[in-house]
Amino acid sequence: MAGEPSPAHVLGIDLGTTSVKVALLVGTERGQVVAESCSRETQAHARSLEAGPQGMEQNVQRIIRALNECLTALPQQQLQKVTHIGISGQMHGIVFWKRDKGCKWTECGTGPTFEPQEVSHLITWQDGRCSPTFLSSLPLPQSHISLATGFGCATVFWFLKKSPDFLKPYDAAGTIHDYVVAMLCDLKKPLMSIQNAASWGYFDSRNKSWNTDILKKSGFPLHLLPEVRDPGSIAGRTICAWHGIPKGAKVGIALGDFQCSVYSCLTERTDAVLNISTSAQLTVSMPLGFQPPETPDPSSAVTYFPFFNGDYLAVAASLNGGNVLATFVDMVARWTGELGLQVQESDVYMKIIQAALAQNDSKLSVHPTIFGERHVPEQLASVTNIAASDLSLGHVTRALCRGIVENLCSMLSVQRMMETGVRKILGSGSALAKNEVLRQEVERIFPFSVVYGKDVDAAVGAAMVMFHRK
Repeated sequence: MAGEPSPAHVLGIDLGTTSVKVALLVGTERGQVVAESCSRETQAHARSLEAGPQGMEQNVQRIIRALNECLTALPQQQLQKVTHIGISGQMHGIVFWKRDKGCKWTECGTGPTFEPQEVSHLITWQDGRCSPTFLSSLPLPQSHISLATGFGCATVFWFLKKSPDFLKPYDAAGTIHDYVVAMLCDLKKPLMSIQNAASWGYFDSRNKSWNTDILKKSGFPLHLLPEVRDPGSIAGRTICAWHGIPKGAKVGIALGDFQCSVYSCLTERTDAVLNISTSAQLTVSMPLGFQPPETPDPSSAVTYFPFFNGDYLAVAASLNGGNVLATFVDMVARWTGELGLQVQESDVYMKIIQAALAQNDSKLSVHPTIFGERHVPEQLASVTNIAASDLSLGHVTRALCRGIVENLCSMLSVQRMMETGVRKILGSGSALAKNEVLRQEVERIFPFSVVYGKDVDAAVGAAMVMFHRK
């Protein structure tokens, strides 16, 4: 209608471990709609000169190239209407840069863009250079989250002790998404959300501050710590037109990819989110006013993540999800091969699901933790209650699917979910989507209604945060 303002356009960006995704959300009368989206693999894996095979690093130039490719693929006339940008990305990791030389702005086919200049590799959350022995030599953090290898502050300590010259050229640091925000807004000092700060370690979420006293005593370079703000706040404005996005567009402070994924599908406080893809997570919102314990319980299977508006998510993050089924399929295919028969893994997957659908029950008990768990890393898998009547492929597959769901349930119990007020489960993830047996077991084990097909999407979540905070 004439005279009405055009609907708002918000760009969401997610800088993931293997790919970059952008999503353009447009406001309509029915709420926000994803008008355009694009995803590109980063192929950014890089060798670590300092940490060798233990290191897990990524080339920042390649990550930014993938981001530029995504933005170039979106329609220019749509990007020109963007007023807000929300950015999320892989948590825990750290990248270092030189404050005045973090990037240089250049012209490309779709207008100005930035290229990383004096920037280190990104040392990711998967980095393994900080051994348990090294971590135990570090001062104890005042935080509700246990310190782990791949956490930003632990990585800084590693450089400080093993390769101090590495840090000398740099005077700024952040996650990869903090870096992008700092470049877009030309921030003199990087800003970081509570979500990302908690993921670095040595951050007290209760009083929203770094453990500066503890860090100072150990000679930690405090000047590398970003300034911390609430998630959902505005970090600044774009200093240039960027791929057609107008100069002066508001940029939100960078957010955690996990929180944005949950935000993208959570509609009620009483919803729990069950995601089973390669690994598996069960997430519930904690009641209003909840504060995490002052010190972590290393044996606890539940971690508390800062969410939005001072709220927390309780997360049971299992290392055993669709990867367990994939390993089982691989085993069946190998055994078949050893018997001199050839079979495609995709055929095996289809057949075992069909077989399990024909077996409504199985007395077999499978503990599927072949990849261990963070709170019990030494735990392996086991099969018990083996009866001659339950040895068919269908029985074993049924028991395996049940075991994956029961394992999550042992980490975050039904009783505990009820105590936090859960009424409904939102099911998502590739393994749940393609495995009806897994869905049946979810419905059998949890006494809540289950809704499937909720897309968990961090780029969309990051844009939604900006929509709701405009």
